[in-house]
Amino acid sequence: MKFLPYKKIACLVAASALSTVAIAETPIIGLITKTNTNPFFVKMKDGAQQKADELGVELRTFAGRYDGDNETQVQAVENLIAAGAKGILITPSDTAGIVPTIQKARDAGLLVIALDTPLSPANAADMTFATDNFKAGEMIGQWAKAKMGDKAKDAKIALLDLSTSQITVDVARNQGFLQGFGIDIKNPGRMGDETDSRIVGNDVTQGSEEGGRRAMENLLQKDPGVNLVYTINEPAAAGAYEALKSFGLEKDVLIVSVDGGCPGVRNIKDGVIGATSMQFPLKMASEGVTAIVEFAKSGSRPSASTGLDFFDTGVQLITDEPAKGVQSVGSQTGLAMCWG
Repeated sequence: MKFLPYKKIACLVAASALSTVAIAETPIIGLITKTNTNPFFVKMKDGAQQKADELGVELRTFAGRYDGDNETQVQAVENLIAAGAKGILITPSDTAGIVPTIQKARDAGLLVIALDTPLSPANAADMTFATDNFKAGEMIGQWAKAKMGDKAKDAKIALLDLSTSQITVDVARNQGFLQGFGIDIKNPGRMGDETDSRIVGNDVTQGSEEGGRRAMENLLQKDPGVNLVYTINEPAAAGAYEALKSFGLEKDVLIVSVDGGCPGVRNIKDGVIGATSMQFPLKMASEGVTAIVEFAKSGSRPSASTGLDFFDTGVQLITDEPAKGVQSVGSQTGLAMCWG
């Protein structure tokens, strides 16, 4: 039997111990998205993983089984607390329902950053990294008003929202669009209380193509003269277009949306959508990982953008039909920046 020299054994044991310490000290960061199928969240995961690899931290990812699955997100937060994570990035499915669990994480010393969708209240997280969703809506509203010109005063507007739950991102985009179009929004924090006669009505889509088709059909039954459609996102816009096409109305109605996914930008190029406001999910996630790593190193917390109560990750209007006074870029440029 061979015996290793004592010094060699000692060196191996020391190396193993150091390796174990290094592993133990590798910061853990959690990313919790609403689902793992939506291209927006897929790109968010890509951005987080790229930055985690670059900075030498461990990323653990979780997702709801469906959009609105709060229970799975709660379990994910609890798992990350137990694992000793340094911070959590989360796109909350239930912006109010998740708050007690988020508070547990913060009480345990974790930095919590909401991505894309603020919590209710927003200060239940340490910071939100997001698109300025009100501005995103406002930009497409301004574009639609400029595009319609004198016809804007006779617009018949269908509003295709996410749900009836008054989710922060849903409200901000809807209200931003209406303000951009020149409609009195009454309470900026609540949609559906407007009295402008140009609004045909609101319906819900759950952010899906099928939901957009169904909602558009419902509002066409209410008023077949709809000539302007706002949608919460581009899948809903695609569904709305299919409904309009089935009635032979696709050339008579202007559709605007928010997201900036590659399928949506291609729909700009193909004339399905008139204009969309592009978000940058990869940037949201990568900036979030950077902020948590800095927190783990120095204890410093991220700051909001000037004049806002969140960290603004940017928005860009995409259209192939530029309107006077509204800054935009075309679909070719958009395809170089899009996601999904």
